[in-house]
Amino acid sequence: MNWLYENKEMKQLSDFPENCVGFVYLIQNKENGKIYVGKKILHNTLTKTLTKKQIAEWTKPGKVPKKKKEVKESNWATYYGSSKTLLEDLSDKTKFERRVLRPCFTKKEMSYYEVYYQMKYEVLHVPSYNENIQGKWFRKDTGQIPEQSQDTPETAG
Repeated sequence: MNWLYENKEMKQLSDFPENCVGFVYLIQNKENGKIYVGKKILHNTLTKTLTKKQIAEWTKPGKVPKKKKEVKESNWATYYGSSKTLLEDLSDKTKFERRVLRPCFTKKEMSYYEVYYQMKYEVLHVPSYNENIQGKWFRKDTGQIPEQSQDTPETAG
């Protein structure tokens, strides 16, 4: 199952907007309705140690570096999240739908919108695979949400 964004399948990097660094996503189990909201980066930057041969062949002026940075495509196309309970349920991937909620252009934007959508979808209060939000808010600590809140912007203190 490919990622869907605005009813279009996202099969390759070129399907994303230009300069997109990652995306916020929602994965839904079509059988039981459970959801998972997370974020995924499109490229990983790896720091690799240069081999002795590469160091010996270094011809540029200045100090010879010991490491180099390498950018490669992440596993976004086959990624299903980091939740252990979600990964346990993945025996049949056809029962899941993967949707891109928002392409993002900075890592900070990705982090913001991940939290935004986790709050919007109330992942700690509905059947979801999310057990926490940013490791700060946990399902077990949230208590129950009343049917109708009495707080309005005018009365909230």
